[in-house]
Amino acid sequence: MSRDSDIRRTSNLPVAALFLLLVSCTGAIRTDEAIRPLPVAIVEIIEDEISKGHLPGAVVHIEASGEVYRGAIGKRSLEPAVTPMKEDTIFDMASLTKVVATTSAVMKLIERGDLALEDRVVDLIPEFAGEWKNDVTIRHLMTHSSGLDPGVDLRDDWEGAEEGLIRAATRRPRTKPGFLFRYSDVNFILLGVIVERVSGRSLDDFVREEIFEPAGMVDTDFGVARGNLHRVAPTERVAGEILHGVVHDPTSRRMGGVAGHAGLFSTVADLTRFARMLLNGGTIDGVRIFEPSTVRLMTSIATPEAMAVRRGLGWDLDSIYSRPRGWFPMGSYGHTGWTGTFIWIDPASEAFYIALSNRVHPDGTGTATILQERLGKAISPMAGYASWDPSIEILPWRGPHAVSNGVDVLQDRRFEPLVGKRVGLITNHTGRDKYGNLTRDVLRSGPLELVSIFSPEHGLRGTLDENVPDGRDEASGLPIFSLYGERREPAAASLDGLDVLVFDLQDIGSRYYTYISTMALAMEAAAESGVPFVVLDRINPIGGVAVQGPVEIDREAFVAFHPVAVRHGMTIGELARMFRDERGIEVELTVVPLSGWKRGLYQNDTTLPWFDTSPNIRSLEEAILYSGIGLLEYLDLSVGRGTATPFELIGAPYIDKNAFASELNDVIPPGCITIEPVEFVADASKFAGERVGGAAFDLVDPECDFPAIGIRIATVLHDMYPGEFRPESFNILLQDQDTVELVEASADPDAIIERWQPELREFLERRRRHLLY
Repeated sequence: MSRDSDIRRTSNLPVAALFLLLVSCTGAIRTDEAIRPLPVAIVEIIEDEISKGHLPGAVVHIEASGEVYRGAIGKRSLEPAVTPMKEDTIFDMASLTKVVATTSAVMKLIERGDLALEDRVVDLIPEFAGEWKNDVTIRHLMTHSSGLDPGVDLRDDWEGAEEGLIRAATRRPRTKPGFLFRYSDVNFILLGVIVERVSGRSLDDFVREEIFEPAGMVDTDFGVARGNLHRVAPTERVAGEILHGVVHDPTSRRMGGVAGHAGLFSTVADLTRFARMLLNGGTIDGVRIFEPSTVRLMTSIATPEAMAVRRGLGWDLDSIYSRPRGWFPMGSYGHTGWTGTFIWIDPASEAFYIALSNRVHPDGTGTATILQERLGKAISPMAGYASWDPSIEILPWRGPHAVSNGVDVLQDRRFEPLVGKRVGLITNHTGRDKYGNLTRDVLRSGPLELVSIFSPEHGLRGTLDENVPDGRDEASGLPIFSLYGERREPAAASLDGLDVLVFDLQDIGSRYYTYISTMALAMEAAAESGVPFVVLDRINPIGGVAVQGPVEIDREAFVAFHPVAVRHGMTIGELARMFRDERGIEVELTVVPLSGWKRGLYQNDTTLPWFDTSPNIRSLEEAILYSGIGLLEYLDLSVGRGTATPFELIGAPYIDKNAFASELNDVIPPGCITIEPVEFVADASKFAGERVGGAAFDLVDPECDFPAIGIRIATVLHDMYPGEFRPESFNILLQDQDTVELVEASADPDAIIERWQPELREFLERRRRHLLY
């Protein structure tokens, strides 16, 4: 594909205008008389997901730019009989129950004045009293910021709604309320009970009478009428039987099928009416369900301004679950359901789409997450946003392996090494838990005192490409000490009074990425001050198996602090152990380990979301390529900084793109990357504003030797353009003069790479002693 043009994910409307349109969309209501078949491109996406075994079938409804599309693709059931998917299929909504039913009920009570967002839960459910719980409010429950566990204990046999309430109400919070987003069924189980106690009606009766019947949602209810069982999409096989018309969620099932977090069944036609009602400011067919202000309240940001994750009341706005975000603007909202249900609504363009599937049928192994993201990218242009090129191969957003970083394990252990201590934290925007919460907020929510923050290169928010000043965190008021300014290590005075110094930064597996040097220097400073050092370990996003590149360094530098391979295949916790032992750093070191990670897993193989680690590392593909292409960036060469795809292309004004790409294809082993001639214009960094020639790279095999590829590219640059090659610049990150001299001598690249092998073998032996996984 051509890289000559940049595909931008921008709205045609200013962001400030998005919320203003929320309740003014009087033209949003459309009839079903002109429903058109799904566009071919959408059908092909769904059929591709079915062919991969991700789901048996789906029903999709789209409204965008005044057009209405709907279609049923694939199968409704595979067992015990194969039946076709139909548009009137009734689906188990799973967690769409939270927004369609429970959130609607709570908002109805708030609208009437029977309930308020700041009401304490303990005043409505006295059984909920206890440590930290006395401060939990309705708002905390609705934004998943209560600090409660994700679910109730299912390990022993129990049943009944009352027992479910007791188990939800007696859960001990992991953290203080109001600091973190942690998606929790417990929150909505409690909300369902609150609806019943405040209204005096059962949850299912309340929403049927107050929401569904007035809105004309004829097939939406907790449970399915016996006469409609033939329309129900079955879900998973449990105890040898396929669940059919019985709620899939085990907690709701034990509670009798009516609970605030799951249990609702519905159809695409009913959800279409619900979405149209919200877009029309709370009315449908002249019937008012909500006041416009209520719709605006529940679908606007309801989390604290400083919280990294943004949620509405019940509704998802901008979290790890917001799969269309980046394609639809802020101001849009939606929700997912475990069984494979999904809805996303964009008031600014009056567009929405609903994708219903039973991806758990028949064995629970399917996935709808990739379909939901692919649909968002394909539908956003239909709503008037920037186009998407479907030829771009996108690595799956999240894989199937459940992995927890050290910050998540720390919470699971209820902050065990830090309880009651005064803590300093080395972190930035990459220090996050699996829900997207910043580690500094995680620590502030726990049973300890966070007293100071230390920031590395690129600053606390990861946006700076310059020296970083000291400062103060606006959210917490805590001092921020720079570790990438006049000093590269903590000053002794900044460690005074600390009981422990905690490190949580996301490395990307290349020796010259400076976060690991920051860690080593901080360990030395902690040792000198007698302060224990705790590393919250993080996965190596580019895997822990491939170990590549030269090891020996000319001198210790910030990009070469210790002799490790360019692509080292270690986690930060393992590197901390190596630095301590091999450099004789006398520090009390604790590594809070990973859970679920195996060395062969890359970031996209895990359930962990990707967050850009620095201004120019914006994807896993770029992180992998950086271990080779990064070696070139101090040459008189652009490595794509200032473009949409840094480290995925290189170029310079003196390069003939066709001749250069041809030479690269001759020297780089096939099957590693694709190489294409390209011209591009960067808007920053090297040659900003100039059109340059060069080559574009697409990753094929992440296990290839990318430091070796970097050397092969360097040999081509030297041989084709010797007058432009600056050996001293090439050695800034490489720090291996012997390799530089061999490149200058036009040595065979294979011979250069072979020279590294003895030191690599020795490094592998040294490395083995410090591995944790």
